[in-house]
Formats: sequence, structure tokens, C-alpha cells
Amino acid sequence: MAKPLVIVESPTKVRTLKKYIGKEFNVTATSGHIMDLPQKEIGVDIENDFKPKYVVIPGKSKIIKSLKSAAKNASDIYLAPDPDREGEAIAWHTAELLKKKGRKFYRVLFHELTKNAIVKAVEKPIDLDLDKYDAQQVRRILDRIVGYQISPVLWDKVQRGLSAGRVQSVALRIICEREYSIFAFVPEEYWSITAHLKADNPPVFMAKLVKKSGKKIKVDNGKTADDILKYVSKAEFIVDKIVLKTVKRNPLPPFITSKLQQEAIRKLRFSAKKTMMVAQQLYEGVDMSHGEPVGLITYMRTDSLRISKEAAEEAIAYVKQEIGESFAPDAPRFFKNKNKAQDAHEAIRPTTVHNTPDKLSSYLSPDQLLLYTLIWKRFVASQMTQALVDQKTVAVKAGVYTFTATGSTVKFPGFMRLYMSVDEQKERDKTKQVLPELSEGMVLDTVKIDPKQHFTMPPPRFTEASLVKELEENGIGRPSTYAAILSTIKSKGYVDFVKKQFKPSELGFIVNDLLVANFPEIIDVNFTAKLENSLDRVEAADEKALTILKNFYESFEKKIAVAKDTMLSVKGVGVPTDLKCPECEKKLHIKVGRNGLFLSCEGYPKCSYSRNYLRDEKGAVHIVEPSFKEAEGQFCEKCNKQMVIKQGMYGEFLACSGYPDCKNTRSVKSNGKRESLGISCPVENCKGEIMQKFSKRGKVFYGCSSYPDCDFAIWDKPVEKKCPECGFAFLVEKETKRSGKVIKCTQADCKYKETA
Repeated sequence: MAKPLVIVESPTKVRTLKKYIGKEFNVTATSGHIMDLPQKEIGVDIENDFKPKYVVIPGKSKIIKSLKSAAKNASDIYLAPDPDREGEAIAWHTAELLKKKGRKFYRVLFHELTKNAIVKAVEKPIDLDLDKYDAQQVRRILDRIVGYQISPVLWDKVQRGLSAGRVQSVALRIICEREYSIFAFVPEEYWSITAHLKADNPPVFMAKLVKKSGKKIKVDNGKTADDILKYVSKAEFIVDKIVLKTVKRNPLPPFITSKLQQEAIRKLRFSAKKTMMVAQQLYEGVDMSHGEPVGLITYMRTDSLRISKEAAEEAIAYVKQEIGESFAPDAPRFFKNKNKAQDAHEAIRPTTVHNTPDKLSSYLSPDQLLLYTLIWKRFVASQMTQALVDQKTVAVKAGVYTFTATGSTVKFPGFMRLYMSVDEQKERDKTKQVLPELSEGMVLDTVKIDPKQHFTMPPPRFTEASLVKELEENGIGRPSTYAAILSTIKSKGYVDFVKKQFKPSELGFIVNDLLVANFPEIIDVNFTAKLENSLDRVEAADEKALTILKNFYESFEKKIAVAKDTMLSVKGVGVPTDLKCPECEKKLHIKVGRNGLFLSCEGYPKCSYSRNYLRDEKGAVHIVEPSFKEAEGQFCEKCNKQMVIKQGMYGEFLACSGYPDCKNTRSVKSNGKRESLGISCPVENCKGEIMQKFSKRGKVFYGCSSYPDCDFAIWDKPVEKKCPECGFAFLVEKETKRSGKVIKCTQADCKYKETA
């Protein structure tokens, strides 16, 4: 009789499972989703109760053939993709493909990949969860409807190739609204006055001005600061009041997905995407001694703070033995979930605290070790005692003015012995000033009084960490989607990621403003959060999937129809600005062309004035006058006229002075010289040469100087050296994490490679 078959989502898990149940079960993987809505059509029959049309994902035919082969004689199949909505969809699609008379399907949920958890899950399988699958289908159908019906409107009104997403567009709106707040911000002046004071014994300490005549004071100009300075310079500084208290600080709970991403971004400088990729590796299993894979953490997509009693007790026992009895609480500490949290999974924790970071250091990559250490320390610290911090606050009088000084010392470190979050560390740094022994009525010596001018700062742009926090707090997305949302808005060209902060691109501003004007409800933060909650209710069997779809589409259909007729066309009319045309005094509008956004006179075609533009820090649009400097020694290879240097969206470029009769352009370096690599184009009969170029999104690639007559292009940098094996015209330089920098041949049938 054939062995039962276990089907997991990731091939990495196969080895881990075979280690524990390989004798009783065959194990194979789907390598992610195997079916989805079709790529080139909406794939949703709206008239027929939104029935989805699922097709095999391109490139998955071999995997499906392998699945069918593995399942050939098996009468029992255990479906074990990840324990979330996406995993549930994979399980249902796999069952649909492999269904056969007499064959039974079971659902298996692995929350951690340890021997005990795997064996228990297989021994007690459950039924496939239709409600969870329905919740995934509703999300997928809604996303498809929004994307497939709004995107064509953007193609018609703005530019082909643009796209809109149900959740990503909300994230873009949040980023744009923050930028508008920055534009509108008016800085206000204020001053701080700090007294450096000395008692009979060291050290010198700092006290800040906070009150005048018992009321809070705001020093908003230099004259007021000078007046105060003159007054307190002659006043006697006397200790007025000393307040001593011991503050108890509790440890933070173990990580949920959003908090892990935020902390890894801030503490480890990982991106959200990288954090989830490394966490997946730790969950699926890492090779330990004797080449055996071991799952090191619990499932990493969760918004639940729940932890098992056994895990908590194991952590407490470890703390008692390795850190000290006084650091271990009397009983496990459990944390309360928010109302909206799904409790299917535990919080993210090590599968056993005995796998310490030191013990695993030789088996993990540097990135894996950094993230595992973060998870391990946070979990163990959550089962440690409170920290006790002695705080001393001193009020010092200088006539009518009151200065305060705060200092703290750690009475008992508790959990802080092992772990402090970025925010906890910042808070600790603020108050760790050491104060001398002081008594009320003591007269202090003045070392110096330091006035400083400040200006209020605009709200900061979002980082990956703060955007994840904003999405989480507003109920946008779920644990499995945060990293994908961030990756998508980066890749669409709607935002620039400048100094690790999100800044809307010009295209992002245009698209966001059009979506807000025409689909205010669809990309409304509160509406999207309610929709996410509705999906949770579908999963909990408290709401019907069809009801949500019908209610959504009823108003959406009308808005699409109106937008097709009334949405402002950036291709045609353009977006009006406050600028006047220098040639005819009519308004200048922002329009979109083949090379991006530009300013154009509303009097076109009678007035053909157009220019590039820039937006300043207040959001005002400014004309960028072109620089038509002659490029010395550079002539057009098509018509032999002088080339000139022009300014485009991505900086300077060379253009033929014979424009518009000749539209030849090519790249330049910052000094105006041609950015040629000195390598001839490999295309037969082409006389062009390979040049460094930039894509519309600013990414470097290498293409023929004779474009558009020759469209040869590659991403890797060519090296002027023939391939010694196949004789191809040049090699390319490539860098990978595994191999480092190498020189290799680009030809598919040639494997030549050398170290750079």
C-alpha cells in the first residue's frame, strides 16, 4: 500500500519533514501558489456572483506534473501549506487538482517545524477551512476588480502601464498626505535655556528652564531669551524640591509580524522584505549538526501575542539557571491580544530557548543570526522580572524661574539585562544623567547658562518602520501583506526611497490626486480598515463573502463609470499650476509625455511653450530652463550635426541640435562627455556601440547607441574582453551574494566564468 503524501508549500520544508516523518509519509512541495486568476483578463465573472476563474500559473506545469506523480497511488493526502489564508488557498487548489475517487484530503497546520509539533499535527489533522479560503478569495477578487478596472482609466487619462491597487493606493495616499503636511508646515522659533550647575560634590549637572512664576513657559524669540538670561545670571540657584521614586518597567511581549519588521528595520537595518525572507528561513529549518534541518522559530506571520504555557515555563527555567533566580518571575507572563488579532498562531518565538544564539552561531548566516538573536532575546526577556529604575527629579529656583533636572539609576535591571527595544534604549538615554547628592534649600554654583535657538520641525517622512506602524495602527493590511505593500509601492515608480524615507514622485502626486478626487471611498483609510475587518469576519464565519463583494461593487461600478467621463486627463488638458506661460501669459499645466511629466502651455497647439519642472520643499512648482550647451567634439551619428546637452527627468543627456528633424539622443556623464564603454554592439551589421543608459525609473542598464534602430540592451555591465570559450564579443561583470563579483559570458549555452 502506498504511503500517505504530505504536501507543503516550500521545498525547504521537505527536508525538515522527511527527517521526522519520512519513514511513514512521502513529502513534496507546491513551491507557493500553483493556481491564480489569469494574468491577461480580469478572471472574475461579476454577473455570476463574482465567480473566480482559476488557471495554472505560468511556469508551474512541471510542479503540477510532479505533484500528480507523487500522489499517484496515495489514498490519503495531507495538505500542509502555511497556516494562513494564502496557505489555505494553496491547499484548496491542490485538492482540486488532485481529487480522485476514494482519495481523502486532510489539512495539517505546522505552527513550528519541530519533531513534536510535526508529529502532533499529522496525528490530528483537521478539515480544510472553507471560511478561511473564502476570506482569501474575497481579498483576491476585490484586489483584481480594483486593479483591472481603475488601471485602464489611468492608462487613458495619464499614461499606459500605470496600475492602482486596493491597499497599495491607500499606502500611497498616506505617504502623499504626509508630504502635503510637510509642504504646509510653517516652522516656529523657540528657545531652550539650560543651566549647568554644581553642588558641593561632583558631577556638574544640567537643568532646563520649564516654568515662570509656577506656570509653564515658552520662550519664542531671542529677545525674551536674552531678558531671561540677564535675570537668571544675577539670581541665586536654590534647590527647591527633590522627588524620588522607583519606576517599575515591564518587558515588552514577544514579537508579532509588524513589530518584528519595525524593530529589525531600526535595529538591524533590514528592509521589511528582507526581515520576512530571513524569518521564513528560520521557520522552515536550518541545517544543524550532521546536516539535519531544524525549525528554529514559530510561524512568522501573526498578529497574536499568545504563547504556550510550556514555552513560557521553559523560558523561565532557562532564566533561573543561566541568568539568575532573581531575574525569573514566579509565574509565566502572558499578554493580551488586541480585539482584531487573529489567534490561530502564537507570537513569534524560538521553538526552544535552549537553542541559544551562541549555540547556533556556527550554523547560521550573519543575517540569520542577527534576526534569530533579536527574536530569542525578545521572547526570553518577556519572561523575566520587571526592571526597577530609581528616578530623581530636582526643581531648582532662580528667582521667579524654575529649572528641572532629572536623573536615573537602575536599581535592578530585570529584563533589561538581556534586551531593550530601540524606543526603550532611547528613553533610558534621555534620563541617565547622574545627579550629585542634593538637599532642599542647597545653594548651587552656576558653571554656565546655555541659551539655544530652535525651530519646530515638520512631520517626518515615513520610513519602512514607521509606515508599517501606521498601516498596522490604521488596520490596513495584515501580517502577511506588510512587506508586499512596501515592495509594491517602491516598484511602481510612485514613490522615491530617499535616505531610507518614502517621498512621493511627481507621478505619485498626480496619480494619488486623481484617485482621491475620483475614488475617495475606495482609497480611504477607514474604509479599507473596515474591509480588512470584514475579511476577518468571513474567516470567522460571521459574514458572507458574497455580501461583501456585492456591497463593494454596487458603489464602485458607478464611480468607475463617472471617472471614465470626468477624470482629468493629464495627457490632454493636464493639471493646472499657478505659473503663467512666459510667452503668452496663459496658465502652464503639468502634462505627461513619453519621457515623463513636464510643463506645457494651456494654449497648445497655438503656443508650443514647454519645460521641465522641479518642486521645491514647500511643494511649489518651478520652471527648469534647459541648458543647450554645445557638447565639445560630439556630433550626431545620424545627421552629423552638433550635439547639445539638455536637461531631462534623470539629469543631463545629449540631444541632436537638429531637433525636431532629428530626434537622436544619448547619455552623457556629469562632465558632458559621452558615456560609451568603447565596446561595439554585438548585433550583426549594427555600427553602434554599447553605452550606459537609465530606465524610466532611474535604473542603470547598457544598450546600443543606435536605439531605436537597434534595441540591444542588457542589465549587467559589459567588459571589453572576448569570451575565451565561445568567442562572443564581450563578457559581463556580475555580483551575487554567494559568489561575489565575477566575469562571465552572457550566452545561454556557454558556462564560462572567472573571478573578477
